[in-house]
Order: sequence, then C-alpha cells, then structure tokens
Amino acid sequence: MEVFSRDEANENTQKYDRMRELKAFDETKAGVKGLVDAGITEVPRIFVDRPENVQNAPASGDSRFHVPIIDLEDIAKDSARRKEVVSEVRSASKTYGFFQVVNHGIPTAVLEEMLDGVHRFHEQDAGEKRRFYSRDFSRSVAYHSNFNLYKTEAANWRDTLFSIMAPNAPEAEDLPAVCRDIMLEFSKQVMKLGVTLFELLSEALGLNPNHLKDMDCAKGLVLLGQYYPKCPQPELTLGATKHADTDFITLLLQDHVGGLQVLHQNQWVDVSPVPGALVVNIGDLLQLISNDIFKSSEHRVLATDMGPRVSVACFFYTAAPPSPRLYGPIKELTSEADPPKYRETTIMEYISHYSARAEGTMALERFRL
Repeated sequence: MEVFSRDEANENTQKYDRMRELKAFDETKAGVKGLVDAGITEVPRIFVDRPENVQNAPASGDSRFHVPIIDLEDIAKDSARRKEVVSEVRSASKTYGFFQVVNHGIPTAVLEEMLDGVHRFHEQDAGEKRRFYSRDFSRSVAYHSNFNLYKTEAANWRDTLFSIMAPNAPEAEDLPAVCRDIMLEFSKQVMKLGVTLFELLSEALGLNPNHLKDMDCAKGLVLLGQYYPKCPQPELTLGATKHADTDFITLLLQDHVGGLQVLHQNQWVDVSPVPGALVVNIGDLLQLISNDIFKSSEHRVLATDMGPRVSVACFFYTAAPPSPRLYGPIKELTSEADPPKYRETTIMEYISHYSARAEGTMALERFRL
C-alpha cells in the first residue's frame, strides 16, 4: 500500500487510484491494526485528511469551556439532590450536548473489564478476528475498519467491533469468545443506566420521568468497541472525523489516552478522561424530538502517537429490528409561539439519509420544517 506525505499526496492526486487502495486495505481484513503490525512508518494516502479538518487546537486552556461532570449519587433517594442534577443535565444538554457522569452505578471492575475485552478482541490472532469481518450491516455482530470506508474523502485511523445488544441480544456463542461475557454484562448495566438518564432528561424537559422511555428511546442498544492504534503521523489523519450521532443519546466509556473533542462555539474542547466516568452526548434524534431544546453537538477523535486508545460507544436507538414508529417534536414542547421545527421521521429513514448525505453536511437540516 502506497504512503505519501500530505504535499506528495496533493501532487499525486491525478495518478492516485483511491478505490484500488481502499479495496487492497479492505481485503486484508486486518484493519488499521494490521498496518501497524506490518511496521508502517507513514500513514497510507487513504487516511490522509485535509489540513483544515485535522487542525489540532483545542480550547481546553480557556477556562470558559469545560464539559460538565455530573454526580448521580443519591438521586434516587434525595429529592433535593435529584432536582439539582436535573438542572445540571438541562444546562449541559442545552449548552454543550455533552456531559460526563460519575457515581452512575456501574462498578469500576465492569468498566475496566469492558475496556480490557475490547483490547483482547482487537489484539487477538488476526485469523480469529477475520471470522467476524464483514460489511454486511444487517448482521448483529461484525468487525470492520471504517463502516463508511468507500464513501469518505479520508478513512479514519480506527477499527471497530459492532454488536446490536438490544432489544434482541445476540446469542452468547455469536459474540467473540474473548469478550462475550463482559459484552453481555456491560450492556445489561448500560441499559439500566440508560433508563435513569432518560428519566433525568425527561424531567429536564419538564416532562413526566417516563416520557422518553415510553417513546422507546431506551429500547435499543448498539455497542461499538473502538480501537485506535498508535499512529506514526497523527498530524495527517483522525481517529474519527467530525460528526454528530444519529441516536437519542450515546454513552461512551473511554480509557485514559484521551483524544475526544466536542465542537463548542466553533472551538474544539477536550472531553478529558475522568476515572470511572461515562460520557453522555445528545444525538440528533433527541434534538429533533426536543424541538431544538437539547443540542446534538459535533465531535471528533484525534489520532495519537500514544496508545492504542480504546473506547466503548453505546448508542440508544432501535435500529434492528427497524421500528416503524414516527418521531417528531414532542407535542408538550411545542406551542403556537414555538411550533414544531422538524417533520416526523422513522429511525431508519433518518439513518438512511445520514448515511447518504454529502460529507460535511448536517443530517438534521433535511428534516427541518
């Protein structure tokens, strides 16, 4: 596989056969980790992104910008504390679209074992991993590198273990042996926490605590075990390109390496790892049904010469089996003075549009009235 500096890549655009390179990479079924294991010292051209996309100047040094950390301890038995937390959730969801939660009830041992499980999967024998390699996204369990490999201008420096964990959990034998037990246990715990978070988000919108749960927002769960290998030229590529999530909310477990950033007031802000914390971010569908009260923020992951970086992203939405339910702005959140801002859509219609849209465009705008 050919490698280029950014300047060389620009000079060789005319003679560069990108599709051939993509297919060659894909057919190895070894992912980005396979490149690193092969000893590459330069980033292959298919991963080289535009300089303006990779610019690496977070606003974290600015004391005005700090993704909130919310302590969930005692919210079930202390009504005054719960009211405070609901206010914190409301503020974070309106301002950043991101917050971190601590004392969330998932044991530290479970979090650590889940991260270890992702390490074990991606670092096992390549032949064993290849059994799961697929670009058939109707499968409930699959391993791949870049779900949109053939559609983007630049591939991301990342490999992924994908699994649909709810409403219909896969059979244990369908999950990778090196991490099946912890995937099942972690998903069970995340589903429980998800219900709590949707209750808090409902209250933050001024609704009955069960409102979002009754809309099936907590019914489906997709788990992604992400692996970002050490990158020889992190200034040329990204672990994840700028994007917003398609779901209601995402819960993210990240390790100590860091690299996640959220775009806030046109500046990149680090979402720094906090031991034992989970990151919560608002997805497009929650922005839609909240009628723009809550914000689905764009975010990205930097490549790094440290690592590997590991994270576990848990997406709450019912994609399989596809739900026929229509989602639009919640009636209680609209009025004559503040009418619905979006038309109704199904989850699958939204995801299909998101996948087919031009790169760099906001999927939500297609549904705006």
